[in-house]
Amino acid sequence: MKRIYVINGPNLNRLGLREPDVYGHKTLADLEEFIEKKGKQHSCEVLCFQSNSEGQIIDRIHEAGDKNISMIINPGAYTHYSYAIRDAIASVSVPVMEVHISNVHARESFRQHSVTAAVAKGQIVGLGFKGYELALLALLEGEVE
Repeated sequence: MKRIYVINGPNLNRLGLREPDVYGHKTLADLEEFIEKKGKQHSCEVLCFQSNSEGQIIDRIHEAGDKNISMIINPGAYTHYSYAIRDAIASVSVPVMEVHISNVHARESFRQHSVTAAVAKGQIVGLGFKGYELALLALLEGEVE
């Protein structure tokens, strides 16, 4: 059975509470249940992880690379300035899709630049939880290599 990591960065544990006008009312648990169910529908095990710590996110990226497991990542605010996470993604040879629940390009100017997008195979923004599903399908259908 294929396995895919879903890595969520800082403050995504606050989904449903944090800026519901931007992120909606669903929680991280709702997101994890949603994407795990979508994985099962496609005979894929989805392994979810969330951390507010840059180092823990980097460790999980390295682990995925070492285990040859593709990734979906929402680096949260680290998207815009974490060269360490960018370098971790660049250091692995597995496909990585970057996802954002909101349309970061239509928000504050500091959110409109991603240092991690250049080393991801693709980026999906502004589609809510559906973006995770589309990233999953792209990885499973071999659209991303």
